[in-house]
Amino acid sequence: MRTITPTRYVEPLREGGSLPALVEADDDGLYVLKFRGAGQGPRALVAELLAGELARLVGLPVPEIVFADLDPRIAVAEPDPEIQDLLAASEGLNLALDFLPGSLPYSALDPVEPELAADIVWFDALVMNVDRTPRNPNLLRWHRRLYLIDHGAAFYRHHGAREPGWDADAVAATSFEQIKDHVLLRDAGSITEADERLAPKLDGYALQQLRELIPPEWADPDPYIDVLAARLRAPREFVLEADDARR
Repeated sequence: MRTITPTRYVEPLREGGSLPALVEADDDGLYVLKFRGAGQGPRALVAELLAGELARLVGLPVPEIVFADLDPRIAVAEPDPEIQDLLAASEGLNLALDFLPGSLPYSALDPVEPELAADIVWFDALVMNVDRTPRNPNLLRWHRRLYLIDHGAAFYRHHGAREPGWDADAVAATSFEQIKDHVLLRDAGSITEADERLAPKLDGYALQQLRELIPPEWADPDPYIDVLAARLRAPREFVLEADDARR
C-alpha cells in the first residue's frame, strides 16, 4: 500500500462521529483522512483497512486506501480546539481513502443488480459490518458505479481479543442477526451463490496478505485474521442466516 503525507487540511467532514477530514496530500490528490486519535481509536482504522482491502480482493468497488503520515501542524490555522486536539493525538500513521469528487449518496431508488447486491450482503455478513442500513447505507454512486465506504464498524466482535475467555472460533460462530437490516437485502439474489463466487478468492495466501497490512502499533492482527479464517471454514452459518433473512 502507498503512504501519502497530508500537506493541507481542507475541511472537517462532520457527518461521522470520528470527525474525518478532507485533506490534500503530497501527490496533489484529495483524501478523506481517518484519524488514529479519534474516539474509536486505532481499531476502527484496522476495521476500515481490513474490510476495504478484503472487499477489493473479492472484486467489490472501494476507493483506494492509503496510509497517511500526519504532521499535526498542517492545521495550524484551524480555530476549532477539538480538531486541534484530534490532530495532535493523531500524529504519525493514520488511514485515508481516495476522495470521490461529485459522488452521490446511494438512494433506495437506485437500481442495484441482484448479483452485486448479494455479493455486498455476503461481504458485510462475513466481516460483521453493522453499518450498511437504510438509515446509513455507506454507499456512494460515482461514475455510474456503486462504491463501498466507511467500514470502521466492521469486525466489532474482534475488538474484544484482550478480554478473558475470548476465543476466535466462538466469535466466528456468533450469529449476525443485524444482517436482516441490510440496505440491499431486498435487492439481493442468492447469498449462497454469492458465497460460491467469492469465498474461493479468500484463500490462505489472501488472508496472509491482509494480516501483513495491519500496522503492529494499531493492533495485533491475529484475532482479526483468525476469526476471518474460521468464518470462511465450512459450514458457513452466516451465509444461511443471510439467505434466510432475504426470504
